[in-house]
Amino acid sequence: QVQLVESGGGLVQPGGSLRLSCAASGSIASADVMGWYRQAPGNTREMVATIRKGGTTNYAESVKGRFTIARDNAKNTVYLQMNSLKPEDTAIYYCEYLVIGGSGSWGQGTQVTVSS
Repeated sequence: QVQLVESGGGLVQPGGSLRLSCAASGSIASADVMGWYRQAPGNTREMVATIRKGGTTNYAESVKGRFTIARDNAKNTVYLQMNSLKPEDTAIYYCEYLVIGGSGSWGQGTQVTVSS
């Protein structure tokens, strides 16, 4: 099973930027979907952005135009560039590895706090 480790979270002021990384213990080239999700206190986990094997991306409406997901199969890493951050983006961000009809795994999460 592929293990995922997220990094890059932290405290940032509104309007600032962060880049999250998700490093996999194995190849992500076989993953049908790699994704970023987030969970704020008291809320359910929600999709932020996903990228399919062919490169097709999908974003939550709340982050379109501000966040960009990218995958580097050679480095077995998925990134989430987050710009123009807002306080409502505060959450724990999780990375997901998914093989449709097969296996999947989640990372342990990285905290993102947007506050002045």
